[in-house]
Amino acid sequence: MPYRADVSEPDPSLTRFTVSFWFALCCLCLNQTHGAIVSGRGQGEAASPSGDRRVGAKHVNHSSLTGSLFKSVQQNIMASMLLNTMRAGSVSPSWAVRLGARSLSTTAQLHAQVQTKSKKTLSRPGVKNIVLVEGVRTPFLLSGTTYADLMPHDLARAALQGLLQRTGLSKDAVDYIIYGTVIQEVKTSNVAREASLGAGFSDKIPSHTVTMACISSNVAMTSAVGLIAAGQCDSVVAGGVEFMSDVPIRHSRKMRKTMLSLNKAKTLGQRLSLIGSIRMAHLSPELPAVAEFSTAESMGHSADRLAAAFGVSRVEQDEFALRSHTLAKSAQDAGLLKDVISFKVPGRDIVSKDNGIRPSSMEQMGRLKAAFIKPHGTVTAANSSFLTDGASAVLVMSEEKALAMGYKPKAYLRDFVYVSQDPKDQLLLGPTYGTPKVLERAGLAMSDIDVFEFHEAFAGQIMANLKAMDSDWFGQTYLGRKSKVGAPPMEKFNLWGGSLSLGHPFGATGCRLVTTVAHRLQKEGGQYGLVAACAAGGQGHAMVIEAYPQ
Repeated sequence: MPYRADVSEPDPSLTRFTVSFWFALCCLCLNQTHGAIVSGRGQGEAASPSGDRRVGAKHVNHSSLTGSLFKSVQQNIMASMLLNTMRAGSVSPSWAVRLGARSLSTTAQLHAQVQTKSKKTLSRPGVKNIVLVEGVRTPFLLSGTTYADLMPHDLARAALQGLLQRTGLSKDAVDYIIYGTVIQEVKTSNVAREASLGAGFSDKIPSHTVTMACISSNVAMTSAVGLIAAGQCDSVVAGGVEFMSDVPIRHSRKMRKTMLSLNKAKTLGQRLSLIGSIRMAHLSPELPAVAEFSTAESMGHSADRLAAAFGVSRVEQDEFALRSHTLAKSAQDAGLLKDVISFKVPGRDIVSKDNGIRPSSMEQMGRLKAAFIKPHGTVTAANSSFLTDGASAVLVMSEEKALAMGYKPKAYLRDFVYVSQDPKDQLLLGPTYGTPKVLERAGLAMSDIDVFEFHEAFAGQIMANLKAMDSDWFGQTYLGRKSKVGAPPMEKFNLWGGSLSLGHPFGATGCRLVTTVAHRLQKEGGQYGLVAACAAGGQGHAMVIEAYPQ
C-alpha cells in the first residue's frame, strides 16, 4: 500500500481493510490464547472427575471440542475477510498472498501444537516419571569379524564409555549398573561389574547381570525402572552385551568328570589309572546351540514350523527381510542411527557402523536353501537374523533427577509387561501376547501408537505374529478376547530396519529397540511408541514409551 499524503479524506477501501486486518489479528491472538488454555487442560491434572488422564478414559473433554469449533470458525472469518479485502482492491495481491500465507501458516502451527497436546500424557498422580536420558550402542558386527579377538566385557566397556562421553555424566553419579547377557563368558560371569570397573565407574557402584534370552537388556532396563520407582535409586545405567565370536565350548561330561577326578587324585597310580580310562568318546566336545532345553528344538526349526502354521510363504519372508535391509540401509545413509558410537578396536581400525546391512534382491535370496527343515523349509540364512557381536547402554533416571542435572530426556518409560506361553508351538509369539496386555495397562489402543519397533528374530516369526494379531480366531481362542488385537500398520513398523538387518546380539537388542523408538518419536513427531520382542522359553516383553515434550 503506497503512502497517502492526503489524510483528510481516507479511502473507504483502506478503512475497510484496516478494520478487517485488526479484527483478524485480534481473532488470531484470541485463538492462540484459547488454544493454550485448551491444550493446558489436556495436559493438566483435572482432565476428568476421576483424575484418569490416560487416552481411552471414558469421558469427553468438552473444552477441547469447543476449542476446535471456536478455532474453525475464526479461521473461516479471517480467510473470508482477507479474500474480500483483496477483491476490493485495497491491497496489492502479492502482499495479500504473503499475509494470507503467513496467517494460515501461523494457524497451522497453532493447530499442530493443539493436535500434539491433545493426546493425554500417561503420567499418573503419585507415580514417579522415569525417563530415558540417552542410549548408545557399539556398531553391531557379524560374529567372527572385527571384534573376533575381544571379550564380552570389552564391548560392554566400550558402550559404557560411549554413554559417559555422550552424556558428560560423572563416573560416580550413577547409583546402580545392570547388564543383560545370554551366553556368559565363564571368566566374567558378572559382566556388568567387570565392564563398569573397566569403564572407570566408581567401585562403590553396585552392578549385577541378568539373563532372559533375547530380552535380557529389556529386563535390565525394567529392573532399573523398578529401582527408581521404589525410591532405591535416582540414576541407573542399564545395558546388554553378546559376543558370539568366542562362545564357551565344553568338554564332554565324561571328560569333565575325569578331569575333576584327576584334580582330586592323591597318588601317581590314581592319576595314571584315570588317564588310562580316557577314550575317544571323551574327546567329543559339547557345542552350544540356539535350542530349547525343554523341547530340544532349535529356534530356527520352531520358526519354520510357526511360519507354516500361519501360512507364511517363503516369498513373504524374503520380501520382509529385503524390506528390513533396505530400510536399514536408508536409515544408515541418512544418519538416523544416532545411537551408534565409534569404537577403536585394539589393534584394528575404528568401527563406526553396522556391517550386516546388505540389501540384496528377491532373485538372490530365492536361491538359498532351507537352513533348518530340509529340504522343504522356508527359513533361510537370508530371512533370519545373523549371529552378532555388540553391546548397548542406556541412562535411566527419575525425571526430577534428570532435570536437576541439566539433562533433556528423550522419552518417558511407561507401562511394560512380560509374558510367557507354550515353548513348543508358540515359542516366538511373545509380541502377540504382550502387545494387547501392555496397551490395556496403559489405557491405549493400537491406533494411538505412532511408532512400532518389534524384534525381528526371523522374518517368518514377524509375519506369523502379524497374522496372529490380525486373526479373530486366534484372539478368541488363545488371548481370550472378543476379537483380534489388530496388526500394526506397516507405515509405522520398524522403519529404520530391524534385527534381521542391523544385527541381533542377544543380550543387547532390547536397549536398541527402546532407543530407536525414542529417536523415531522425536524425528516423526509422534507421542507413543511400542516395543515388543519374543525370547527363548516361549517368553516375551512389551513396553510403551512416551515422547518427552520438545
